This record gives sequence, C-alpha cells and structure tokens, in this order.
Amino acid sequence: MSSFRNILIIFAMILGGINMTYAIWESPITSEMVVKKAVGLMDVVPSEKYLYWDELRVEEKGRTTIVRKSKDGQIEEILPSKYSVRSRVHEYGGQSFFVDGEKVYFINDKDQQIYLLNEEKKPRKITDSKTRRYIDLVFDHKRELIFAIGEDHKDKVENFIVCIDPKDLSKEKVALSGHDFYSSLTIDPKSEKIAFIYWDDPNMPWDGTFLELAKIQDDGSLKVEKQIAGKDDVSIFQPKFSSDGTLYFVSDKTGFWNIYRHIDGKNELLTDMQAEFGLPQWVFGMSMYDFIDSGNILCCFIKEGIFHLGLLDIKSKKLTELSLPYSYFQHIKATPNKGYFLAGSPKEPLSVIELGLKTQKIKVLKKSKDIDLDEGYISSPDMIKYSTTDSDHAYMIYYPPKNKDHKIKQAPPLIVISHGGPTAQTNNVLNLKIQYWTSRGFAVADVNYRGSTGYGRKYRNKLYNKWGIYDVDDCSNAALYLADNNKADRKKLIIKGGSAGGYTTLACLTFKDVFATGASYYGVSDLEVLAKETHKFEAHYLDKIVAPYPKNKKIYYERSPIHYTDKLSCPVIFFQGEDDKIVPPDQAELMVEALKKKKIPVSYLLYKHESHGFRRAENIKKSLEAELYFYSQVLAMNLTEKVPPISIFNMKKK
Repeated sequence: MSSFRNILIIFAMILGGINMTYAIWESPITSEMVVKKAVGLMDVVPSEKYLYWDELRVEEKGRTTIVRKSKDGQIEEILPSKYSVRSRVHEYGGQSFFVDGEKVYFINDKDQQIYLLNEEKKPRKITDSKTRRYIDLVFDHKRELIFAIGEDHKDKVENFIVCIDPKDLSKEKVALSGHDFYSSLTIDPKSEKIAFIYWDDPNMPWDGTFLELAKIQDDGSLKVEKQIAGKDDVSIFQPKFSSDGTLYFVSDKTGFWNIYRHIDGKNELLTDMQAEFGLPQWVFGMSMYDFIDSGNILCCFIKEGIFHLGLLDIKSKKLTELSLPYSYFQHIKATPNKGYFLAGSPKEPLSVIELGLKTQKIKVLKKSKDIDLDEGYISSPDMIKYSTTDSDHAYMIYYPPKNKDHKIKQAPPLIVISHGGPTAQTNNVLNLKIQYWTSRGFAVADVNYRGSTGYGRKYRNKLYNKWGIYDVDDCSNAALYLADNNKADRKKLIIKGGSAGGYTTLACLTFKDVFATGASYYGVSDLEVLAKETHKFEAHYLDKIVAPYPKNKKIYYERSPIHYTDKLSCPVIFFQGEDDKIVPPDQAELMVEALKKKKIPVSYLLYKHESHGFRRAENIKKSLEAELYFYSQVLAMNLTEKVPPISIFNMKKK
C-alpha cells in the first residue's frame, strides 16, 4: 500500500472516520449468536447399547465432555463437570475417549492421565504419571491389558507404545520404542497382534510413514514381525483389522490415499481412484472408513476438495456413492445396520448423523449449533478454480455478501482466509463465523492454496520448499481474481488466518502490495524462532516446506516477516493465547513492537487461559467484535451497529 494512501487512512481513523464510502450492514448474526450454545463435535463411537460423542463447549470455558444416546433416544452427559476430555500428545491430541464394551475410558485434560468411567459415572484413575501423556487406546481382552501411545516429557520428549494394566498402576511398561513417532494402534480380534504406524524426523505423517505388525508377548511387550507397507515418500493412514482378522489400511502409493487390504502376504488395492480416502494425521483417531460387515465398508472420500460418502463392496471392489444432502464428512463409524458420522453442508452446520444403511434414512442427533435464521441472511458458497503463479492453479470457496435487508450497490470489501496447517484444507460447511461477515456486506474467500489436502499428493507436495511463496501467491491471486471480476473492491482487500494461516497473512501483508489490512491469529512471524522453539511433533516440519535448518538459515530469514517490517505499511490486528506452546506469544509480540516503532496502527489482544486455538466463548466473541471495529476504522467504513471500540495504536492484553 502506498505511503500516501496509508496517511489518508490514518487521518481518517484519527479524525473519526472521514470519507465513509461503505456502510457495514447491520446483521442478526451477532458475536453472541456465534458462540451461544455452540459446541465443537469431534468424535462418534457406537457400542451395543449407546452411541457416544464428545462436545467442546465454548460456554463452559472450552471444556470437553462426553455425551451418549441410548437406543430409546435418551441423550445424557456422562462426565462429571470437574473433568474435561483432552489429550495433548503431539500438542494437538485427537480422539481422547475410548469405549470397550460399555466401559468408557478418557484422557483428563488437567493431568493428562487415563481414567475409567464406570456406570455410576465416578472416574477412576488407571495411570499415575507426572510426566507422561496418553492417547490411542486399544484393548487386549486375552491378557486384560491396555495398549496406548505414550509421550513422556520428563527430560526430552519421547514417544512410544505403552502397555497398561488397569488393575495395577505399578505395572505400566514401554511395550515398544525406537522411532520418533507412533500412531494408529489397532488390535486383531484374537488379541494376538497389533498393527501400528510409525515415522521418523524429518517426515511428517503425510510425507512418509510405515505400517508394521507386531506380536503381543505374554509380558505385554511387542515383537515386530514384519513391515506391511509404507516408504519415506508414501503415507499410510488408518490401519484397521476386520472381524475376520484381515488388516486394512489407506496408502497414497498411487498419488492418492486409497484403501488396501493385506491378504495372503500381499497388499491388494480396493479403490483405484483419483480421490482421497485419507487425511493428514494432525490428530489421532481420524476415521475415513469402517466395516459394515465382512463384505462391505462404509467410506468417505474427497474429490477436488469435496467430500463424498460411499459403500464399498470388498469382493467386487465396486464403490457406490450415497446421495446425501452433505458435502463434508468426518469420523466414519458403522454397524451392520447403521452408519454414524459427523456431517455438514453449506446449509447445515456440522452435526452427529445416524444413517440407516438399508433405508438411507437420516437422523440428526446433535447439531454443533442450532441456527434459526432466515435464509435471506445466509450466503451460499461457490467453488472456484483460478490461475496463479508458475502457470498453475489453486482453489477457493467464495461467499458473496448476503443480507435480505440490503442490496449490493458496489463491489464489496473482501476477507481472504488462509487456513492453518498449512497441510490442511477448508470446507464449505455452514459456519456462522463466516456468515457473520457476509451478512454485514463483506465477501469472503476461503482459500485452498497449493499444499492443501483433498486434491492428491502432487498438489499437497507443491508446498515443499515453497511455504511463504505459493501460499502467499495463491491468497493474493485469489483476491486479485475476485477484484478483477467485480466480486471484491480492490481498495478494501483484507486477509486473515490462524497459526500457519497467520504466517501466510503476515507474509502477504509484508511481501505483497495487495491487501489493505489483516488479522493474525496466533501466527508465525519468525520462521527461525519457530524452527528452534516449536514442539517435537513439528520440530522438523519446516525442513520439508521451507528448507533443512540450520543449513539454510538465510532462507528462513528471507521468508520471515519480522525482518522486513520496513516493507509493511498497513495496519494489523493480532490475537494470541497466553498458554500457546505451538506458536508462543513472542511471535506476535515481536511484530507488534516493530509496528509500534514505525507508528503503524496495530492492536494486540492476548488472552489468558487460551492455547493454540481459542476455546472460550468470551474470547471468540471479543475477537470477532475487535476485528469488525478494526477493519471499519482502518478502511474508513461506517458501522451501522454498536461494537465496543478497541485500542488501535496500543498493545492490549485480555
């Protein structure tokens, strides 16, 4: 942005907003509505008597609890209020409760220990370590043992497979070790063998992993028998034993994650498709398929970024897609008669779904958010493929402004969202955090830049050595494409993102002359600091997507916004969790201080008791309001509703 234009904006802010050329519409979608009675849905687990799922409740300060539905339809919370379910293995955790018969085990957030929840709903601790975390439980009924992934933080962080005797806390032992990371434990029906995935630095689990099979010894140790699949450049996902003891798994050997089975000593491809039946293992417990019976699988797959659900006949290898009103699916589980999963669409928020496999009848058991809104306020997204640098293409989900009380009279301001990961993806599920903006007159572009998941390994690997380049190009070109097509005001382009998306945001604002302002949520400003200080799971992630460190320190310097604040001349707002171990607060504070020295408008909100990703209703609400006020002041837009002002020029801690 030119210095002259920057001076005009600052004067407009100081004088109370002169040249108000665009009014931000009043909307019924308030920040309070976004968080009120909203829950995060993460896992579904069926048993003979119940269906279980967990709920992250933002109105309970981010507490996660366990809920179950009985066959007669009764739904109840079963976890006492003083407990919260969350594992912090790899810091991101994942599925943190486990069902064995009708016994429910969970990881308690406060102490990271495993508890057994009995029918009286009184938790009993079955591990007692001051330094060890757990996840990924499987049950050996033959020896009455539990196997799990353990992560010890005593001296340096170490990962391994542990064996736990639930009747005797003193008998816990390391069953297998020797690799940097383990995941995806699965045990055969006879409790004789365990299959698991491992990988070593510098690989991430979507780069290259190995699937091994181990025999369970009588003393609870594991003896590796053979390697089933995997290479340094082949990613294995979700191994699972069927009821007859056959081992199934997902591999991207063909360039797309497809389903295989290991039979007669060989690996047989069951789905030869240019579609993704797997996901990056950012968290534990993800499930993209499950067995209906010995001959059929309920499975989810992604084509061109869109999710589909299908039935796979194992013998014929025929996949039949189901016609369901959803475009996104998670955590696929199945029984002989029913399928259970999380699903959503542009018209429906993420929900717990029960599907009759014979009738195709759908029951919505729980919505992440009950939304009672006139459709006149809901923006419908368009999937757009557009050109970008190096004669390549990228993808975005575009949401036009929508408010039945207002008409678009000019090209709207645009918010470009850069997702985290960066090896992740965005989706088009109804999200009030996006509709909050579109119902106020903003357009939103949610970008799946090169490196995103859902388009095959080749597209995902395009970010190798290019983080800070291709993601920046693709987010910038998304905005310019929309401006060139009169879908966005070229002078009112905004970018925001969290975590890795926060880095892309700061890099776009620093190295490109496209955006007028932006918002960084717990974003990275110094790649070298991140390489030195981040947690074990991502300690070598940048070796692939930037360059090996410390050999290539110069590249880290050149792609770090903190070193080029002389190129940054537009206002930025920062949001940060005080307890963030993945991207510590100093990443934001370095940028804030640099901008303050240049007298560039900046705001910083630091939240206590928040880590990487905000879980508390009051902080989510404040952040939305602060963003709206900040953008309105920076872009000299008139607010038609009252929003609490924030400090524009100073650091402000919450």
